[in-house]
Amino acid sequence: MPRLTSAAAAVVTIVLGLGVRALFDGPFAKYAGDALYTVLIYAIVLFCAPRVRPLVAALIAAGLSWVIEFAQLADLPEVLQPLLGSTFNAPDLFWYVAGAALAGATHWSYQSRS
Repeated sequence: MPRLTSAAAAVVTIVLGLGVRALFDGPFAKYAGDALYTVLIYAIVLFCAPRVRPLVAALIAAGLSWVIEFAQLADLPEVLQPLLGSTFNAPDLFWYVAGAALAGATHWSYQSRS
């Protein structure tokens, strides 16, 4: 996938995430944000490795999201908490996988048409 496309996907993902947080409250906004966080990581993976396969990119994005979530069990420095979060929440793990699966399916669909 071209780097420009990956960068555009990252920007769109950020806008969607901010929009969801601005328009909705509660569990929907939180878990949609979790899924979109992983979609953003997926876009960054594609930007760094444009030829990566969708399954590999999805596994990397979900894996990094999980590592970040489990890191919240440690005492993270305050300066990292806005980026990495501060409270472990097990249901987030599911939504990271959902975001990675959505991004992977979209990527696969894009590749199939090319």
